[in-house]
Amino acid sequence: MGNIKKALITGITGMDGSHMADLLLSKDYEVYGLERHKSVPNRLNVRHIEDKIHFVKGDLTDLGSLVSVLQEVRPDEVYNFASQSFVGDSWLFSEMTGNVTGLGVLRLLEAIRSVDKNIKMQQASSSEMFGNHGLGIVDENGPLHPRSPYGVAKIFGHLITQNFRESYGMFACSSICFNHESERRGFEFVTRKVSNGVARIKLGLQDKIVMGNLDAKRDWGYAPEYCEGIWAMLQQSEPQDYVFATGLAHSVRDFVQEAFMNIGVTDWEKYVEINPTFIRAAEVDYLLGDYSKAHNILGWEPSVRFRELVRRMVQNDIFLNQKEK
Repeated sequence: MGNIKKALITGITGMDGSHMADLLLSKDYEVYGLERHKSVPNRLNVRHIEDKIHFVKGDLTDLGSLVSVLQEVRPDEVYNFASQSFVGDSWLFSEMTGNVTGLGVLRLLEAIRSVDKNIKMQQASSSEMFGNHGLGIVDENGPLHPRSPYGVAKIFGHLITQNFRESYGMFACSSICFNHESERRGFEFVTRKVSNGVARIKLGLQDKIVMGNLDAKRDWGYAPEYCEGIWAMLQQSEPQDYVFATGLAHSVRDFVQEAFMNIGVTDWEKYVEINPTFIRAAEVDYLLGDYSKAHNILGWEPSVRFRELVRRMVQNDIFLNQKEK
C-alpha cells in the first residue's frame, strides 16, 4: 500500500478537475478533492466517482486552510484547476477573479513550500494570457497581452509558479491549455451554450440561441486528452511549462454551424440571434497554439479533433435533454 500515489485536485468538481480525477483513479492514485464551503456542494461532474474521492474542505482565498489540507493529506502531486474561470464574469468580479485565479496560486505555492517542498504542483495556465499577441501561432514563449481581468490574473499565477520554481527549487510547472471542451463544460460557456441550445432546438424545447461575437477564432481540443498531457508533465524529471493545443483554429461561427449540422440543419442563421451585450469589453480575436514541445518531450498528441468534439457535445446534450423531457 505504501507505493500508492496521492493527488490533491483543486476545482475537482469542474470540467478539468473531474476529468483529471477520472484519469488518476484509472492509474490507481488515491484522489483528494479540495472543496470550497457551500451549503449544498455541486458534485454533478464527479457523481460517478464520488465514492472514490476523499473530499477535503479548503479555499484558495484562505492560506491557513490550504496548509491544513496539505498537512492532513500529504499528497505527492497537486493539480490546481480552481479558479474563477469564466472570462465574461471577470469584468463583473475583477477583484474576486484576481484574488482566486491569481493570488490563490501564490497561496497554494506558499502552503506547499511551508509543508513539503517535494510536493509536485501543476498550475492551470491559459491561452487567454496571450490575448491579442499579434502572432499567428504561439508556443510557451509567446508574448503576453491579456484582454480580460481573467487573463491578467492567469499571468500572475503563471509567473509566480515560475518564480517559486526558480527561487525555491520546487517542482512547480504550468500547463498552458488553449481552449478545451467536453461534455462536462459549464452551461455559461459559449460552446456548451451552443451544444445545449442545438439539442434543445432539436427536441422542441427552445427556438433560438442568443449569441455575441461569432467571428472570434479559437484552438479547440478535448479536455480529457489535455489532462493526460498534464499528468505526463508531472512525471518528468525536470519541471517545465507546456502548451497543450491542436494547432487548428475555428471560429465561433464554425462551432455553431457544425453543431447544427449534427441535427441536420443547414439554415442555422434563422435559429441564432445576435445580442451586443454578449460581446466582451475587449475581445481576443484569434488564438492558435503550437504544442510541439509537449509532442517532442511528452509524446503528447491530440486525437479528438474539432468535428468530433462538437459531435460528442451535441449528442450528449441531446441525451441529457431527452431524459429531462
